[in-house]
This record gives sequence, structure tokens and C-alpha cells, in this order.
Amino acid sequence: MIITIKKLLNKVGIDGAVALTILTRVIQAGGGIISIIFVSRYLSPSEIGYYYTFSSILAIQIFFELGLSGIITQYTAYESAHLKWIDNFELIGEIHYQSRLSSLLIFCVKWFAIIAAILFFALLYGGFTFFSHYGKGLNIEWKGAWITLCLTTSLNLFIDPLLAFFDGLGHVKDMAKIRLVQKTVYIILMFIFFACGLKLYSAALASLIAICVNYAQIIFTNRIKYLKVIWAAKSEWVISYFKEIFPFQWRIALSWISGYFIFQLFNPILFATEGAVVAGQMGMSIAALTGILSISMSWINTKVPFLSNLISKRDYTLLDVSFNRIAFQATGINLLITICFVLVIQVFKLFHVSLAERFLAFIPLICMCLANVINQLIYAFATYLRCHKKEPMLIQSITMGLLVCLSTVVLGRRFGLIGITTSYVFLTCMVALPWTIYLFITRKKAWHHE
Repeated sequence: MIITIKKLLNKVGIDGAVALTILTRVIQAGGGIISIIFVSRYLSPSEIGYYYTFSSILAIQIFFELGLSGIITQYTAYESAHLKWIDNFELIGEIHYQSRLSSLLIFCVKWFAIIAAILFFALLYGGFTFFSHYGKGLNIEWKGAWITLCLTTSLNLFIDPLLAFFDGLGHVKDMAKIRLVQKTVYIILMFIFFACGLKLYSAALASLIAICVNYAQIIFTNRIKYLKVIWAAKSEWVISYFKEIFPFQWRIALSWISGYFIFQLFNPILFATEGAVVAGQMGMSIAALTGILSISMSWINTKVPFLSNLISKRDYTLLDVSFNRIAFQATGINLLITICFVLVIQVFKLFHVSLAERFLAFIPLICMCLANVINQLIYAFATYLRCHKKEPMLIQSITMGLLVCLSTVVLGRRFGLIGITTSYVFLTCMVALPWTIYLFITRKKAWHHE
């Protein structure tokens, strides 16, 4: 029986790392679904608008992170492919690769320490300015919760690249365990705090404690020994940020910033134009779909070090076979869960379950769901291309960001929610997907025959 289950899991691409990552995402998504119930029960419609608009504004951390975490995973995987760990935490291999790996770690720590501090003050100022202006007359206690979330986001910005570094070392399964513990602690505490009546403070305090648990899992375990050994290995060979990383990163950064306008602009616009209640409905719908996407993306994200290693060794045959299987599995899972999600919401509405009214109406919801499935496929193609340490998605991402931003502001003002969602799914299906497929086919052919 156990052997049969293992064979079935292997067929759908679920290994140890994927299983733990999926479990983390399921807990996160399940917690998100349950949190919707808690949010609906313990927060007023206006507070719900604040709750989800908080998340959208906090997402501006992408302007500070600039896609560097994913790049760190890839560069670490490239260098560590030539190294090996033996007992007593000894790293063996050419000094050249050891030194380059060490320089990457040192850069990572110093860079993100500075950026995290800047992010804290930027979020603090931006949030107070936005909510003080658009939240007048609502009488919502939000300031303390916002300060706590700003601190948590900054702490997370610093530690996330370290987890990405471990991913690149091949510790994908171990990092999945760390993230699993963090998400579990966060969800449990958030529910407790909601039940205690802490309202907007619930998620803020739960996030702060959970991120502290993450730090403890690194500092007070053997994981810190890996970092110390690598830190001490630096010699004359270094990875030059401006010569090697920056030419790749600035393209990734612009692509990710464009992604902010694609995915995070809806809530603030709706909050400002149609009010906190509609923003809350959009927020809940996006939260559910993000949970679905995060589960299906586990198939791709856990394989980035593996795909990068194959590219480093120029084993393109195994690379393509592996990627095609992974992409098919991820997209299929996304589609299946999305269909189930829509059916559940419609059944709830049929039986007049009040929770269903917290989500978007049928047509806007279908538009967002279809775009979510297409985005899974786009993400898979983009990840494959970026594993080559190149970024061909730059122009596509900027164009999509500008088009979605323009359509959200113009059509949102004239046609409201339906204008925002229909234009978004149209642009995703008719512009983003065909463009991405073209880039995938042409760039793969060119790079693999160099």
C-alpha cells in the first residue's frame, strides 16, 4: 500500500521537498480560507477593507527586494554545484567556488540589512499618509497594527534571502520545514488573537511572532554553522554585483515591479474609488486565488536549484523533459483547485451562506480565476527562462504592468469592478500568454544552441 502511494506521488511529481512545500501552502491556503471566516466574523466591512489594503500596500517591498532572492538561489546553486559538504560541516571543492559562494553570502547579509531598515521607514510614512487621507471619518484603530506590520515586513525582507541561499545549497526540503513551522505558528496565533478581539492587531502580532520563530530556527540550530563556514571561506575570488548580478537583476527588478501593478493595484484603487467594502471583496477573492497559485507554484519553486544545476551542466535534454512534466503537473493542479473553489462559492451562494457574499460576484470572480490559471502557466515559462540567469521577460512585464495599470485606473473609474476584472483577464489571455510562449520558444532555441 505504501509503495503504491509512493509511486502515485512520484507520477504527479511530489517528492519530499514538494510535499513539505505543498503542506505549507495547504496550511497557508487552508488558514487563509478559515481566516476569511474569522475576518468576516470579527471585523466590520470597513475593517476588512483595511485588512486587505494593508497587504496590497505592504507588497511595495518588491521595490526594495527587486527580485534578488530568486537570483540568490540561482547563483548559489551554480556555485555549490561544484562543491560538497562532508561530516563536521566541512566544505570541500575548488577554493575558487568556495570563495565566490562566500562573497555572495556576505553581500546578501550586508545589502539586505540596509534595505530592510530603509523599507521600514518607507512603509511607515507611506501607510500613514495613505490611510490618514482616504480613511477619514471611518473611526478605525489601525495605526498600531500598521507599525507592527511594517516591522514584521522589514524583518522578513532580511531573512528571506538567507532562506533562498539555503535553497540554492540544495536544502530545499529543510527550508520547506522552516516555512511550514512559520506558517503554522502564524495561522494558529492569528486565530487566537482574532478570538481574543484584537481585530486588525491579530494578523500583525501573529506575523511578528512567526517571523521571530523563523530567526530562531536559523540562529539556534546547526543551520547557522553552514553560514559560518561559508562566510569564512572568502578569498580573492568574488562574485561582482555590478558585473554579474546587476545586469540580470535590474531586468528582474523591473519585471517584478511591473508585477506589483498587475497584482496589487486593484485593492488600493477600489478602496479609494468604491470604498472599503468592495476592496474587502476583492481582497478576499485575491487571497483565495493567491493561496491556490502558491500551492501549484510549489512544483516549480522547489525545482529551481535542480533546473539551474542542469543548465550549469548543459544537460538540456533532461532539463526539458523535467520541466515539461513539472509545468504540466503544476498547471493541472491549479486548474483543478480553481474549479473546486468556484463551485464551492456558487453552492454557498445558492444556499445563502453569508460567507459567499464576502467574495466577488460571479462574472468578476470568473475573470480573476481564469487569469490565475493562465498566470500559473506564464510563471512556469518565466521560471524556466530565468534559471538561465537571463531575463527575457522585461519588455513583456513592463508592457503588461502599464496596460493593467492604465486599464485599472481608466476602466475602473468608468465601469467599476467589472471594468477592472474583464480588462485584466483580456490582457492576460490575449497579450501576456502569447508573448510569453513566443519568448519561451525562441529564447530556448537560441540559448541551447550557443
